Amino acid sequence: MLNQKDDNSFNSIIGIVLIFVILIGYSIYTQPTQEEIEVARQKRDSITALETKPPKPNNPSASQDFDQEVTGETAPSSTIPNSNAFSSSVQELARNKLGVFASASLAEEKLYIMENELIKVTLSSLGGRIISVQLKNYQTHDSLPLFLFKGDSSYQTLNFFSDNKSIATGSLYFDPIGRSFEVLGENTNELSFRLNAGDNQYIEFQYSLSGNTYDVGFDINFVGMQDIIASNTKYINMDWGIYVPRQEKSLNNERINTTIYYKYKDDEVDYLSETSDEREELKSKVEWVAFKQQFFSSILSAENSFDKPTYVETLTDEAKDNYVKQLTASFSIPFDHLRNQAFPMKYYFGPNHYNSLKSYGKNYEDIIPLGWGVFGWVNMGLIIPIFNFLGKFISSYGIIILIMTIFIKVLLFPLMYKSYLSTAKMRVLKPEVDAIGEKFPKTEDAMKKQQAVMALYKKTGVNPMGGCLPMLVQMPILIAMYRFFPSSIELRQEGFLWATDLSSYDSIYDFPNGFSIPFYGDHVSLFTLLMTVATLLSVKMNSEMSGGAQMNMPQMKVMMYLMPIMFLGFFNDFASALSYYYFVATMITFGQQFLMRRFVDEKAILAKIEQNKKKPSPKKSSFQKKMEKMAKDKGYKM
Repeated sequence: MLNQKDDNSFNSIIGIVLIFVILIGYSIYTQPTQEEIEVARQKRDSITALETKPPKPNNPSASQDFDQEVTGETAPSSTIPNSNAFSSSVQELARNKLGVFASASLAEEKLYIMENELIKVTLSSLGGRIISVQLKNYQTHDSLPLFLFKGDSSYQTLNFFSDNKSIATGSLYFDPIGRSFEVLGENTNELSFRLNAGDNQYIEFQYSLSGNTYDVGFDINFVGMQDIIASNTKYINMDWGIYVPRQEKSLNNERINTTIYYKYKDDEVDYLSETSDEREELKSKVEWVAFKQQFFSSILSAENSFDKPTYVETLTDEAKDNYVKQLTASFSIPFDHLRNQAFPMKYYFGPNHYNSLKSYGKNYEDIIPLGWGVFGWVNMGLIIPIFNFLGKFISSYGIIILIMTIFIKVLLFPLMYKSYLSTAKMRVLKPEVDAIGEKFPKTEDAMKKQQAVMALYKKTGVNPMGGCLPMLVQMPILIAMYRFFPSSIELRQEGFLWATDLSSYDSIYDFPNGFSIPFYGDHVSLFTLLMTVATLLSVKMNSEMSGGAQMNMPQMKVMMYLMPIMFLGFFNDFASALSYYYFVATMITFGQQFLMRRFVDEKAILAKIEQNKKKPSPKKSSFQKKMEKMAKDKGYKM
């Protein structure tokens, strides 16, 4: 028989069990049906859509799998049903938020495709915008289809006020006019999207595409909107932006070659910094804005210029390795409150090919960084013509670079030969120069020593600056090549020897487990190693040719050998075509110097110098007279 204490414990357990049973039963009884859940979800999603700001580009990781084929059908990811399915409260909320555009918030997203031989453009009824562009003849570094942008990683929206309500077209649904299409040859087709605000009152985004082109026509038409858009509106703001997906093997090189270019009306092309994030407020009319990637670009140009631009901006998230940068542009479209008003524009979605961009006559080619001043002139006047000419007959770009290097070296050989003769003359005169140095050992005699050496050079017919001329001529070419090879799309994914892509680094060994050497990298570039060895050999030969004169100072000797080692780290991640060119150019120079050193008779040079000494002293130059006058003014005896 249970005592009182046990009885109380038993009753407590029974009570707790009954409470749990009641709670479970109540939850089952009050659980909504599936139909009720669906209605609540639709209402929640609709309210969220109405209160959401214009869409901004999302992290591209959310849209990496955007590769579906669409033909105007409802997007599989769409969850917003037709407006007829919405409750009256949701429709009332839409009218309060958007006024005459309320119905445009209660629809479903549909995707359409415009396609020709070169590009495949996907458009969405949500925002009436282009959501992806595929370049059909190109692939990413890992052999995937190449998209300039795709999925929800881009946005395009107009912003304005209507009946004191803020309207952003990017979050509204447009009615499509037309179907998906493929166009070939010289044919042209169109696809339009209309944002309706009433009978014969709409904003229309009209896209057109012809065969064999990277151009997409884009006209914004305002029909019957003169009383819909706020009366004090003179300009309608347009925002355009993308997350640039990674396409190349070297993310670092891709980032330092991705930025925004823009051209002011009747002025030069300008751009934002490639190496740091930047925002630039644009103060005057702009003809076009380019989202420039390393080898491809998206360019939006206005037929009559953007009248009142606002800003362009680049942002980089170093922690993300699936995209390069976020590029954003904001500018204004004039609105004159006319019954019918159009603003014609055009997109260019394609490669950064110099001659192709130049053919537009809009300075598009200036987005290719060929170098400023004389370096750009060398590229445009010498390097690109030779490169394109050889490309007509030779398929291997490695061979083209080799032939081009030999041609340039042959072209510069007369100057190099004169430089060598000048160096040889100074070498045979070195004993006499050393004797002058012993004659004037004191620091205060430096002016006398310099004058005596100059007098010796003049008497013997030696030009001490003769060895510098070839270097002065070669420097613009070397720097021009530094700009040309990493920007040349012709080299992209073109292999040669062990290099699989001449536009990126070559690697004969990748360090395991993510290991990386500071200042060097996570791989070993053989072309860079060869370039470094060739440069060190060249430094050693030049030292021997000059009699070691430039190596007398320990600091100079260290610097001459340290520079090639520094280049080893700098070029390890750079375009292999550039390292290959520098290696070949250095080896050809090395060979030329070796042959000249073998066949130039220094005894004959010395004999000619001795003959020059016997000739009457030449008339003093104005420079020598000025030097003598400076010495006299300081109290030196001449």
